[in-house]
Amino acid sequence: MSVSEGYLEYLGYRTWYRVFGDLGSGAAPLLALHGGPGSTHHYFGPLERLADERPVVVYDQLGCGSSDRPQDVEWSVAVFRDEVDAVRSQLGLERIHLLGTSWGGMLALEHVLSGAEGIVSLILSSTLASVEQWATEQLLLKNALPADIVEVRHFYRGPKPRPELELMNAEKARDVYRAMQGPNERTVTGALRGWDVRDRLDEIDLPTLVIRGRHDMCTDPIAATLVEGISNACEVVLEESSHAPVLEETERYLEAI
Repeated sequence: MSVSEGYLEYLGYRTWYRVFGDLGSGAAPLLALHGGPGSTHHYFGPLERLADERPVVVYDQLGCGSSDRPQDVEWSVAVFRDEVDAVRSQLGLERIHLLGTSWGGMLALEHVLSGAEGIVSLILSSTLASVEQWATEQLLLKNALPADIVEVRHFYRGPKPRPELELMNAEKARDVYRAMQGPNERTVTGALRGWDVRDRLDEIDLPTLVIRGRHDMCTDPIAATLVEGISNACEVVLEESSHAPVLEETERYLEAI
């Protein structure tokens, strides 16, 4: 299996990408959109195993990971939505299977609802159709945490620096997250405030898989909004997973998608 990587031009900056497999094989590739906002492609590593059947394309969104991190871009949904178009255009991805996880799923919905052509199927992984609904559900989850777990989280957020935690977060673009989301998942003060496509889900007429973990931040009501709103959608729940089923139950996840 061939692996290639490089940079694409977007807004005068560089977007890093990697392709597993041969884009000239004739099979519609899987294009995977990572979450965050501000995360990277790294947790998509297991998707490489799908490249025996079709090419797999991943990239780090502008401001994230190995892509350029400009200081003069006003972060918005449109910036990242248009970047998907740029990636497809420059790599010649005329027909794709589109996968988005968490924020990447929101981006996938934006791409589909923009009227983009050539999308064969849609995979919405641990994602949402309404920021308001998401924030409400996250508050309910937080309030339901046992006291001992709350204490552990409090310790994690302590004032003393911990090299291991700093290393884990080194590649995450916190500035992008704050600009798009805000301080946390429950308090949306950034560009995503008010984002809601619930009333447009019925415009989607694609084979759609909604996949999530049983212990996911994508709760039952959030997933139901997607499954019930998209006419050709089905759902898979991975019982031993939370918000990263691609890593937590890799075999089942790959089988499902």
